Amino acid sequence: MTDTPVDQMTFEQAMKELEVVVGQLERGDVALDQSIALYERGAKLKKRCEDELKRAEEKVAAITLDADGQPTGTTPVEGQ
Repeated sequence: MTDTPVDQMTFEQAMKELEVVVGQLERGDVALDQSIALYERGAKLKKRCEDELKRAEEKVAAITLDADGQPTGTTPVEGQ
């Protein structure tokens, strides 16, 4: 696990760490307290990934096409 705050991770960083957390939990070779901490971190990582995917979907949906099917720009997405 990294020390990077979850809210500062890219989608790729959060997904990679989430895979590590899930792997550790599936192996079951960690103490109960550590399992709880891993589960909490995993929940935060999962939410970060979901939020980033939603933001990306909104960006894609905001792209408008002209009569020739070419992108004409994007509509600003809230928070950008």
